[in-house]
Amino acid sequence: MVYLGRPSKGCQMCRTRRIKPTCNQCAKARRQCPGYRDEFDLLLRNENQAAARRALKANTAAASSSSSSSSKKATASNKNAQPHPRQQALQLSRSQTVALTNSLSIPVEDLATCHFLSNFVLVPPQEQHSARGYNHFLLPLLQQYSNGTNREEITHLQHAFNACALASLGERYGAPSPGRGHGRLTTGKEKETLLRKGAEEYTLALMATNAALRDPIRCKEDGTLAAVLLLGMFENITARQDTGSAWGSHVEGAVQLVKARGKKQLKSKLGVQLFVVVRSQLIIHNFITATPLPMGVSWWLNEDANSDPTANACERLNLLTAELRSEAYGFFSSPLSFSSSPASIAAVEEFLARARALDAEAVEWFATLPRSWQIESIPYSSSGNENIFPGVAHVYPDMWTAAIFNLARATRMVLMSIIVRCAAFLVRPGDYRTTAEYAFAARTASSVVSEVIASVPYHLGHLPPRKDKRGNPIENSLNGRGLGGYFLTWPLACVVTHDHVTDARKSLSRYV
Repeated sequence: MVYLGRPSKGCQMCRTRRIKPTCNQCAKARRQCPGYRDEFDLLLRNENQAAARRALKANTAAASSSSSSSSKKATASNKNAQPHPRQQALQLSRSQTVALTNSLSIPVEDLATCHFLSNFVLVPPQEQHSARGYNHFLLPLLQQYSNGTNREEITHLQHAFNACALASLGERYGAPSPGRGHGRLTTGKEKETLLRKGAEEYTLALMATNAALRDPIRCKEDGTLAAVLLLGMFENITARQDTGSAWGSHVEGAVQLVKARGKKQLKSKLGVQLFVVVRSQLIIHNFITATPLPMGVSWWLNEDANSDPTANACERLNLLTAELRSEAYGFFSSPLSFSSSPASIAAVEEFLARARALDAEAVEWFATLPRSWQIESIPYSSSGNENIFPGVAHVYPDMWTAAIFNLARATRMVLMSIIVRCAAFLVRPGDYRTTAEYAFAARTASSVVSEVIASVPYHLGHLPPRKDKRGNPIENSLNGRGLGGYFLTWPLACVVTHDHVTDARKSLSRYV
């Protein structure tokens, strides 16, 4: 502590404007005076950092002068001279200060890693099955890399993970600005640096993954399949416009790897987790492209892939709907769709019957959910969006359950589109909007869209304050997590592209 003389008694506002020594200006301006500073704190100031800087400067000058002397003199001086205790204390203080500063300086790569793991990795509780999570297969694989186990074999996974981590941090926040603390993040040049580093890691991951795919042994390893999935996720995170083809190519590659790995991959927890993620992405990819399911529906309906029978039933409906959409799209894209022959009419009637049957199964699925899957509806109002939001928000048991719910709702919207398409074919040249099928599809789609929008506050962590039965506040653990928005991408895309959705709700879905 050093005495620095008598300080000014002016208030902080006056000192800022260099008006001394009184505070009459605050009274004349009719503004609230920020008050005077504490004289004790002003008289005695902490000068440890300034003393450390002066000691460092003195040591640097002494070192430069001693280096100009002869080597013999320096040797003798080193043998006989002992550092002064005060100098030793200053050196120790300096080293501790440097060590403390280094310990507080967190590399941006570490920040990106923590951000990605906390936002895009969903670890299921221990009492639940391992399939009730998302991206949690990364934890044991990355642990192997950090421990040095199989580091060369999973380099492509580490590069792919770094690419996703840097891109997710750059897209959402930007990088920390020097001198502003690690809690403040900007979105200027630092953000561009993060995205550039992410793109560089993505390029390295592509090269390393291609090398692994050429190896007949490494191509079947868990790390290779995980790297391909992360490459697809990078495309979604950094998407500016329609990059479905880039993401779809990675999904198709992951499907081929799953096919090469065979059914033996389901004998390990990691294999099951990877299989479930690939299957869910395959369903979305086939809904978008209307392409046939590789290996057929039965190959993907494996009961060992998920121990939850409720989730298995939903996945079965999703796969059967994807198969139906592929067949219906193939028919309506062929010359047969221009014909009114008995064969064409019979084919469309079959599509319509299958779509109605699958939707009935979906309704039954929602009606017979177990208690652990039940959702809670709470009042919810959005300022300026009262006519868009249904007036309630849904609270789910967990994020994984919410994703299954919305995937089932998106499946119902796809089925409604197939029903309308079939009805339009069967009544031509009449107006299909007068048919019972069209009215049914419009009512169903409107109800499903309301449910999807009601799930948005939960996914984004925007639920109003709640209390449990004892009156204690319930903490919203999902606030700010990126995985909720990632799960909303597909159902909101269905809302935006569906015919039976108002323009206001489409605009809201695009905004989200």
